[in-house]
Amino acid sequence: MNLSRTLLDALHQHGAREIFGIPGDFVLAFFQQVVDAGVLPLYTLSHEPAVGFAADASARYHTRLGVAAVTYGAGALNMVNAVASSYAEKVPLVVISGAPGAGERQSGFLLHHQARTLDSQLAIFREITCDQVVLDDAARAPADIARVLRSCLTHSRPVYIELPRDMVDAPCGPATTCAAAHTDPDALEACVGEVLARLRAARAPVLLVGVEIRRFGIEAKVAQLARLLNMPVATTFMGSGLMAGCDASLLGTYLGVAGPAAITRAVEGSDALLMLGVIISDTNFGVSETAIDMRGAILALDGEVAIAHHVYPRIGIEALVDALIVRAGPLPAEPVAPEPAPPCVRGLEADGAPIGPDDIARAVNDAMFEHGRMPIAADIGDCLFTALGMENTALLAPGYYATMGYGVPAGIGLQAGGGERPLILVGDGAFQMTGWELGNCQRYGWDPIVIVFNNCSWEMLRAFAPQAAFTDLSDWHFADMAASLGGQGYRVQTRRELQQALTQALATRGKFQLIEAMIPRGVQSTTLTRFVQGVRRLQHAAPAKPSET
Repeated sequence: MNLSRTLLDALHQHGAREIFGIPGDFVLAFFQQVVDAGVLPLYTLSHEPAVGFAADASARYHTRLGVAAVTYGAGALNMVNAVASSYAEKVPLVVISGAPGAGERQSGFLLHHQARTLDSQLAIFREITCDQVVLDDAARAPADIARVLRSCLTHSRPVYIELPRDMVDAPCGPATTCAAAHTDPDALEACVGEVLARLRAARAPVLLVGVEIRRFGIEAKVAQLARLLNMPVATTFMGSGLMAGCDASLLGTYLGVAGPAAITRAVEGSDALLMLGVIISDTNFGVSETAIDMRGAILALDGEVAIAHHVYPRIGIEALVDALIVRAGPLPAEPVAPEPAPPCVRGLEADGAPIGPDDIARAVNDAMFEHGRMPIAADIGDCLFTALGMENTALLAPGYYATMGYGVPAGIGLQAGGGERPLILVGDGAFQMTGWELGNCQRYGWDPIVIVFNNCSWEMLRAFAPQAAFTDLSDWHFADMAASLGGQGYRVQTRRELQQALTQALATRGKFQLIEAMIPRGVQSTTLTRFVQGVRRLQHAAPAKPSET
């Protein structure tokens, strides 16, 4: 066995099921090992940011390790933004970078792809990964690989593995197994007791869930806990799409001043807000009508539980939920009855009127009602806010880090990893960045449906700077390019044409379907309009006071 096979076997044993990458000279030998070993399929894309986004999406959707493999310097550094997004949004992504060998390091030459020093790349990735290793010692490699992969799964954050090209064939034993982190049973018991005491003393407890419950694969357990406690559940903006299909008293997605008033009242008025896996970010809480006093909440995140001024370290969210389930029973408080949220509007009027984002939501809802739900990969912008008006289905989007260019490679990664046919929602600005990755679908048989929101503008930015001319974009006629990329394109101007194109796209398998929906500038989704109005109102309001708890 050589070091490459040790690494590949360990990746598979820890849950990885594919590798996304782009070849380069420092990683060629490893890529050949990947192909020869046949342990994990290798999917090559066109640009390193897309490699990172695709691996990220596969990890998010399938709740397992995502793997991205690139060359040194020009490859790995080109993927920094995607890895930073994975770190910010807690995605278990394994970054493998080829690197110069020992002989090259000692040559005295500056090496191509080198930045400041040969270790500059490692230093950069230390900032956006939770563990790192350079596999320059075959005897130590099995333990190092096991440690790094365990860190990736334990913390649900990216890790960095650097593989010098002269070590690819080095004889190496199998990777060892790192035990999962130990949870002190006494600390867990005390934590659970305090959590339940707070919930039972509350008049209006609410469960607010975020991305960690998907990362650790515990949505069904959280739904069971909510049923046992007879407790209403809301998702954060980042967690939209969570609990889809679960049997729980789901209020909907909390969006503060931009969302349904009933959900805002329930979350912000709770005197015992149990937050499971919620990232405390501006996108989740920056538009709160009344600032939530986090000291009065119960926060389980990043491997610890905080209750007021008490912190219980080294208690993972799954261990907490498991222990709560054992002791849970209906709370004495009268549960908040989930008011029917503004339902996902169906019934597109297929006429000759121009298309708005809300029309796209209606068309998609009609299609899902007739054909079943599809997972959605959304880019940042009004396409994401429009997705919030669609059926509650699995939704992948960079809701916190908010990087553009995510949607198309994310949909590709979702399907490549064995997922259902995805629906990709992307604006024309983001499509210019990574839309061309669709040309890789023909090699692998992927056939996502892509809707491009084309208003010849960075429209979400225009919403905040309406007089700015620099948000204008040219009309690139994306649908015309679909055939040359191996897909099928439709350019639609009216609601009737949108409905017809979506019907045709759903009926056509084997090649990607691109619907270029032409939207007049200045026309936004209802949700984005409320969001922008809420942000502006809060910016001009007096500083908010924490809610009483």
